[in-house]
Amino acid sequence: MTNWLDEVKWDDKGLVPVIAQEQGTGDVLMFAWMNREALALTAERGQAVYFSRSRNKLWHKGEESGHFQQVHAIRMDCDNDVVLLTITQLGHEPGIACHTGRHSCFFQKLENGAWSPAEPVLKDPKKIYE
Repeated sequence: MTNWLDEVKWDDKGLVPVIAQEQGTGDVLMFAWMNREALALTAERGQAVYFSRSRNKLWHKGEESGHFQQVHAIRMDCDNDVVLLTITQLGHEPGIACHTGRHSCFFQKLENGAWSPAEPVLKDPKKIYE
């Protein structure tokens, strides 16, 4: 029997891109990366664990901010090279997924040739990481 992790097409660094989508709204909250261990831990724990490329280590979402992601489903695209998590963002109401204190990391909107914030800051980022 093939291990389900062997079916993922990992990139040359052993990573796969991951999209976190909110279960109730369908909002795309964030994009991150997972290595094999992170994906296995996510499936095992039912909470999102990512791989931080900048810190070169596993990152249990919410370990510092308290904004954990409860995972309801793990899906993979038709090419086996992108993972989609269906999640509930915990730790604040409404949920904060972004380190900027916003609901979604995709808060910038192109308008009239410039990027502008389309979502409010729900909590001051300095207070999230105190």
